[in-house]
Amino acid sequence: MPDTSAPNGPPPGEFSELTPLVLVTGPSGAGRTTAIHVLEDMGYEAIDNLPLTLLPKLLQGGGPERPLALGIDVRNRDFTTQALIETIDGIARLTGMPMQLLYLDARPDVLMRRYSETRRRHPLAAREGAELGIARELDLLGPIRARADVLIDTSELSPHDLRAEVERWFAVRSGPDLSISVQSFSYKRGLPRGADLVLDCRFLSNPHWEPSLRALDGRDTAVQAHVEADPRFEGFRERTLSMIRFLLPAYEAEGKSYLTLAFGCTGGQHRSVALAETLAATLADEGWPVSIRHRELERKARASSAETGAAPHRDGRIETQ
Repeated sequence: MPDTSAPNGPPPGEFSELTPLVLVTGPSGAGRTTAIHVLEDMGYEAIDNLPLTLLPKLLQGGGPERPLALGIDVRNRDFTTQALIETIDGIARLTGMPMQLLYLDARPDVLMRRYSETRRRHPLAAREGAELGIARELDLLGPIRARADVLIDTSELSPHDLRAEVERWFAVRSGPDLSISVQSFSYKRGLPRGADLVLDCRFLSNPHWEPSLRALDGRDTAVQAHVEADPRFEGFRERTLSMIRFLLPAYEAEGKSYLTLAFGCTGGQHRSVALAETLAATLADEGWPVSIRHRELERKARASSAETGAAPHRDGRIETQ
């Protein structure tokens, strides 16, 4: 069996570079548990729903040897707004160590939809319906939200997006390498969150109008061949690569750890996907650490999984906790 005693995050020698303590809170359904899983994967010792009265005892003696991620929400048996605020204020006096309050938020209609999808009972309205519980909880957490050091609105985020946002704020880079995320998206659904460079490829020949290609996507060789046959493709590709090759060393020299490059087209299925695949492969061949994602294809995959009841648990949705 694999050794699961060690975290997936940075080795012990790098723990000093992590924030020693991250308190994670927010309304039920906004993704608190998902965020804690991400922090745990990064090397934090994760403790969920620790009673507030036990937190000072946990931190006695100058703080923990390993960085901590603590999940706190209204289900804690001794939770009150004032108690949490006093706890936050008391941690600095008790330990003198840096702390970050991470608040996961979402619109009420999104929280309601997530509860409807999972059929969970809201902790503040077990017998009265989730809508009333959501309103109560948002009101209760308002003063805490105002104290947040990092606030992430998960309303339009997939679990993949949320992981990227948490890592953007809390990850430690072990070296000077600049990590590149190449993405595709549909302009109909708006620009991708956190994109640094956005390029429009709607001027290229659209495979959607070819009946034999319509159901395929830009990962298919036939679609790629159609896009590359456009006489404007090669010039666009070469100029884009030239710009990126110029920018990447400059960004790296300035200490930037992440760069998100996004290609957009009308539906996010053909042209943008083909460009993202091509550019990501070229940059990876040149030695850059590259990840790739296709936002609209992921949306379709999640919708299809939901219809068949096969949606994954941790990576397929924002959890309602």
